[in-house]
Amino acid sequence: MDEKTFKTRTKKLAVEVIRQTEKLPKSRAAEVIGRQLLRSGTSIGANHRAACRAKSTADMINKLKIVEEESDETGYWLELLVEPELVPQDQITGIYKETDEILAMTIASIKTLRHRKS
Repeated sequence: MDEKTFKTRTKKLAVEVIRQTEKLPKSRAAEVIGRQLLRSGTSIGANHRAACRAKSTADMINKLKIVEEESDETGYWLELLVEPELVPQDQITGIYKETDEILAMTIASIKTLRHRKS
């Protein structure tokens, strides 16, 4: 996938995360999880953009590792919304799927970069 498409997907994901957090029930747990989800879900695209401006392959790998971590964390927070039944699973299925795909593509990119580097 080209850089422009990936940037678009991560930004779209951030917008969907923002919309989802605005729909959360008004409870303490939902507020805390929503804040964490908002932070990690919007961080994915920002850190990917930073990776695109990396000064070296090693720098790009390090920045993509942050994208990997934030994507994985976003998946975790989404799971924590569903398991205690704060939101129905079908409400976040699309966001979860997109987060998982971005995570998989990021891991593949890191592996490719490491292979090229060695």
